[in-house]
Amino acid sequence: MNINEERIEELRRLFGRPCNVVIVGHTNPDGDAIGSSLALAEVLTARGHKVTCALPNNYPYYLRWIPDSEHIIIYRNDDEHCTEKALGEADVIVCADMNALTRADALGEAVSKNSTAKRVLIDHHLYPAEGFDIVFSHPESSSTAFLMYSIIVALYGKEAITAKIATQLYVGIMTDTGNFAFSNLTPDLFEAVAALSATGINIPQIYNNVYNSFTEGRAKLFGYTINRKMKTLLGGRVAYMSLTEEEMRRYWFQQGDNEGFVNYPLTIKKMKMSAMFTAQTGFIRVSLRSRGDVDVDTFARRYFNGGGHKNAAGGKSFVSMDETIAHYINSVKEYHEEGLV
Repeated sequence: MNINEERIEELRRLFGRPCNVVIVGHTNPDGDAIGSSLALAEVLTARGHKVTCALPNNYPYYLRWIPDSEHIIIYRNDDEHCTEKALGEADVIVCADMNALTRADALGEAVSKNSTAKRVLIDHHLYPAEGFDIVFSHPESSSTAFLMYSIIVALYGKEAITAKIATQLYVGIMTDTGNFAFSNLTPDLFEAVAALSATGINIPQIYNNVYNSFTEGRAKLFGYTINRKMKTLLGGRVAYMSLTEEEMRRYWFQQGDNEGFVNYPLTIKKMKMSAMFTAQTGFIRVSLRSRGDVDVDTFARRYFNGGGHKNAAGGKSFVSMDETIAHYINSVKEYHEEGLV
């Protein structure tokens, strides 16, 4: 990956002496946000910096084995520590795997209100927000973890990548590429994966820790969702599913249990687009996936005040589930009439 040398030099100067760093991830953190944040934290800690990783809310149980994840501060549980101590003392704030502070919700607001630190953005989503001193925005990257690998190597060389860091980065790359099934699978990505593998990481174990560590409730919820809740449109080329709070409680839902559900309709040969609507406190989370030329980033921005990538995006709805689904159906019809799906 081509990393801007001038920005690398700016980052090298910024970290030229030991300082206090806070690394912030997005709401509903995934493997990419966690893995890339922890890897940078490990690299900087080894070079004398005091580093804190902070997330807006908790992360799925099947990611809690990732090395050093137990040290992450969860803002929702410990906002006083984040705002008054870590953020107040920070010399540098790094935002990883998000294109704007608004993606961190209340934690992002706390950064804006409580810190005058230098701000660094490291991300692979479209349309980075303004207000950052140093920006590494690479939408062509398959994951922020791959981008983070490239930045670490540019700063400190491949010898900086220990087995612990390689594990953290591999989790981010693996999860954001769907175990190397999505787009942007470039030769330099696989060269990076080879370098991570060369540190001796246990790739089959990493895979099992993430994808084969679910609960019985999650398996039953998945079966219920596919069998009872999946509906199709446009002759089976578009799908949608929904889960209410009551339905999730019925299957002992834990955060992250519905991760990946939205991808499953795309295993159907003629399917082009899939949506998942999940009830949250005060809103409905909208997850969108597609394949080929169907652009769900544009769809999310136009209809659900969201965004993301061409084939993976999301947004929010602040009306009822029935109204959200009706809006989606009408939006799909409009998108279809424009020849976009």
